[in-house]
Order: sequence, then C-alpha cells, then structure tokens
Amino acid sequence: MNELAGTLTGFVRTLRAAGVAADHERAQNLLRALDHLDVTAQDEVYWAGRLTLCAGPDDLPRYDRCFAAYFGGARAAVSRAGTTSVTRHTAAAAEGERREGEAAPATASRTEVLRHRDVARLTDAERAEVHRMLSMLRSGRASRRSRRYESAHRGALDQRRTIREALKKGEVATLRHRRHTTRPRRVVLFVDVSGSMSPYAETLLRFAHALVRNEPRATKVFSVGTRLTAITGELRHRDPGTALNEVSRAIPDWSGGTRLGEELREFLVRHSARGAIAVIASDGWERGDPELLGTQMARLARQAHRVIWVNPHKGYEDYQPLTGGMRAALPYLDDLVAGHSLAAYEELSERLAHA
Repeated sequence: MNELAGTLTGFVRTLRAAGVAADHERAQNLLRALDHLDVTAQDEVYWAGRLTLCAGPDDLPRYDRCFAAYFGGARAAVSRAGTTSVTRHTAAAAEGERREGEAAPATASRTEVLRHRDVARLTDAERAEVHRMLSMLRSGRASRRSRRYESAHRGALDQRRTIREALKKGEVATLRHRRHTTRPRRVVLFVDVSGSMSPYAETLLRFAHALVRNEPRATKVFSVGTRLTAITGELRHRDPGTALNEVSRAIPDWSGGTRLGEELREFLVRHSARGAIAVIASDGWERGDPELLGTQMARLARQAHRVIWVNPHKGYEDYQPLTGGMRAALPYLDDLVAGHSLAAYEELSERLAHA
C-alpha cells in the first residue's frame, strides 16, 4: 500500500507540474477509489484518476500526456462499441524487470546527482528532468509587516472598536486589541538573457515561473540584455511550457550583449524596489560602463531590503569575481550565490524564504 501511495504521489506531482490542479483532497479521492478497483488494470487506474484528479475539459489533454509518460503505456481508449484497449503492467512483470531493492536506490541516486550537476552540461533528457523538478519547487517567501491591522487578543489597544462597543453597551466592558498584518515580501528578479548566459537562461526563467506561480502578486520579473523587458505577465501561465513560449516572444534581445547599468537606471526611474528583495541573475559580463553599474547598484541597495546576485560560475571552487560588472556590483551585494544547478536554486529559494 505504501508503494502504491508513493507511486500515485509522484504522478499527482507530475500533473501539478503540467498545470492540473490536483490538490491533496483529489489525491485522497483517487486512493479511496483504487481501494475498490484492480490497481494492476491500467484502464481502471486511468479512469479513476481522470474522474478524481481533473477539474475540467482543459485538464484532460494534460492528464492524458502525463499518464502516458508516467506509466509508460498508451492510455485506455474507448471504442464506439464500448470496449477498451489497455496495456497492463502487473506487479509480477515489474518484478521480472528488476531485482528487488535495486530500482528505488538507483532512481534516488540519479536524482541526487542531477540536483548538483551544472545544467549547461546536461543532455536534453537530463535538462528536461531538472526542469520538471524545478517546476514542482514550492518557494516560501519572507514576510513583512504591512500597514493594515487585524483584531487580536493581544497587542496595541484598538481605540475605535473599544469606544464603539462602549457606546453600544453604555460602558467599557471589554478592551479590544489589534496588530499589524503580514504580507509576503516582494521579490524583483532580473534575468540576464545575453549570449554568455544562454546556457542558463531557460532554467533561470523556469525558476522565475515557479516564483510567480507561488506568489503572483509579490513577484516582478524583468529580462535584461540590451534592453529592460517586463515578463511577469507572460510567466503567470500555469503551464511552464506555455509560459516560456510567451516569454520567448516577448523578449526582443535574446543572446545579445548586457548593459545592466543602463537597464537598472531605467528600472529605478520607472519602478521601485523599496522594501523588496532584489535578485540579479547574471554572470557580470557588462558591455556598458561599469562605473554606471556601480552607481545604480548603490541606488538599488538603498531601496531594497536585500540585494542577491546569482552567478552560475559561483558554483565552481576556483571562481573569483573578476569581470568589470561583478567588481562594480560587489560592494553593494548582501549575497553572492551560485545559479548553476537545481540544488543552487533550492538554496536560493531558502534564502528568499528567510531573508
């Protein structure tokens, strides 16, 4: 039973990554349905999942693709006569393919290796697997105190509520209190899409998609290259593939140069990073004036709650910030972190959660 639950949990996570809103309650409904079905019959598992995990017609194509990919067989197809054509995978057949105790450790080991490998050196299949795991990243967010109040048992005296109740009752019967509410701290993310960052740009944008998906109102994403482009709207699509396609059409300066100083100046004139966590993902190869970049980084540091620079080359032991852009920005950074692997993005997510 535990093995079945683990398999179905992985399938539900795959559906979520594909954009299907398969929450915990739907997953529990699937498990309860399979208690009354033959779990070795693929057609019964297919229809049980389809009826419990899909919320509408838009989910059906995604469900079919994920089911075929996850369980390794064609989905059940209903003919006009009402018969079904299925591919069955029994527990005995699965046991014949591997010796007991080998598959799970091998899969875990492979996943752990992929977590720490440089995404620029992965094969297409390995990169797709890393992107799938990245799409399931649940990034927390540090909170900040807002100006709004909420009622509380302790805290500052809520004079208005106390006086209003006293006027109704004729006496002060109860003292009412209030406290500030909290909100997720904003994150402003700048993703370098220049030629030198092309091996990492797609993975960074998928990380940005995970941030926007988790906190859509508290995340702003811009691409930087030869111009500043706001891409938050494009990243709000639930499906990562659709979001990346929209982003590719929105960015006009793929694989060009980097003029980060000019683009930060444009951002600070038109927008604000006050109280936010500013994250700059770039290798620091600045084609513009490094002195201008230093000036704008100083302005950004005065506005932002924290400034984090993500450099893919930081993941190597012999890395030193020697480029002109990195030397200009370094005095104004709170953190300089790696951005070359899935493990590095998980660490960055933890920093955002505890900044």
